[in-house]
Amino acid sequence: MTDTDLDRSYSALSQALTEVGQERAQLLLSMVCLALIARQDTASEVLPLIERARLQLAADIAQQHRAVPPR
Repeated sequence: MTDTDLDRSYSALSQALTEVGQERAQLLLSMVCLALIARQDTASEVLPLIERARLQLAADIAQQHRAVPPR
């Protein structure tokens, strides 16, 4: 995917999230993810992507906890 395609796709997703609103954003993301997952031939293509995203979020959470000063 080119940078232009990536930008167009991200912009379309951002616009769609705005249109459906915060209450339905999680549902929209789930629907998009399931549609993209279904395009893959095997779970072995998908599972590493899920794990990478999970690890990135876990690292972000850990970093936020370290950044919060103790009371």
